[in-house]
Amino acid sequence: MKHTKKSPAISIVTGFQKYKLTIFIVVLVGGLATAVLFLNQILALSSDTTGYTSTLEVQGFDQVTIERIQQLQPSSEPAPVYVAPAGRVNPFTE
Repeated sequence: MKHTKKSPAISIVTGFQKYKLTIFIVVLVGGLATAVLFLNQILALSSDTTGYTSTLEVQGFDQVTIERIQQLQPSSEPAPVYVAPAGRVNPFTE
């Protein structure tokens, strides 16, 4: 048998034709991994707030609002019973 020497270009083309699906999957997974890493970096940089100073002035609550909040009932207390005005019927009662 006589062996003929193949050129390197022919062996590359033959190898590519033989493994084209594997090469495609490797390139696809590599591209997706790169995209995920870039998106992760963008998200990490966009949530960095070091060096940021707000232009808003700090304002407090006024006294009326504080008193209204203090008058609220805690959730551990039972809710007051609702009494409909005279002449009105509550449609949600049996």
